[in-house]
Amino acid sequence: MLVGAVAARTSRIRVGAGGVMLPNHPPLVVAEQFSTLSALYPGRVDLGLGRSLGFTPPVRRALRRDRDAPDTFADDVAELAGYLSGTGAVTLRPAPEETVPLFVLTGGGGVGLAAEAGLPVVVAGPLLDIDRDPGRTRAVLDGYREAFRPSPSQPRPHVVVSLDVMVADSAAEAADLLLPEAWAMAAARTRGEFPPLEPVSDVQARDLTDRERRYLEETRSGAIHGDRTEVAEHLGRLLAVTGADELLASTSTYDRDALRRSDQLLAEIFGAHRPETLPG
Repeated sequence: MLVGAVAARTSRIRVGAGGVMLPNHPPLVVAEQFSTLSALYPGRVDLGLGRSLGFTPPVRRALRRDRDAPDTFADDVAELAGYLSGTGAVTLRPAPEETVPLFVLTGGGGVGLAAEAGLPVVVAGPLLDIDRDPGRTRAVLDGYREAFRPSPSQPRPHVVVSLDVMVADSAAEAADLLLPEAWAMAAARTRGEFPPLEPVSDVQARDLTDRERRYLEETRSGAIHGDRTEVAEHLGRLLAVTGADELLASTSTYDRDALRRSDQLLAEIFGAHRPETLPG
């Protein structure tokens, strides 16, 4: 629904879902939805595919998903790709005039599937902790590139790194601005709810359990944050280790002006440096 809403109010940017958790949706239904979106907004719609079943038992029950159910993600991706390419057992209406670009979302375990299917991979999570284990990050992504099988829609391997990037005038301010989203993620993991983002001061005043605090700090530590110089240096090291083709920054915070400022500073970093010349 949001893909259609955003596409209807824009004219040039690409829009997409990052992503549809495919185990929770029949591949044919997803294919029909995105084929229709592609017909309405040709050349502008992307489709990211994930395999998460939901964080908590109540969510999984609401989705009619059993955590112990067989993992059918690879088969589901292949089935969906068949419908969108016109080679599936069912013909879509409207039939896509061009292939909807597919991306496999993964914390690292799905890179083999993406390589075998000839699809771009979007990597997030602990695999991007290059300060802790850059060798593992390189090995996983080099493995993806070496095993990649070219497909009609994707002749070459393509790596997108996805993480929060918060830029502010100081490192302390940037760290604080990450708190609203980090708390919402902690609440989702521990309570099965995703509350509206709260002001930084409200989050700081919360009496968190040890589990909530652990999840909050995991989310915050997984982000790149700091002033312009610090963020540029960290991005330079990240791109050097991963060899990424794209950066997907999905940051959010309660203060919309601060978020706009962060996005502007990030754009200035890339405006001042070609990716290969970023410091670090």
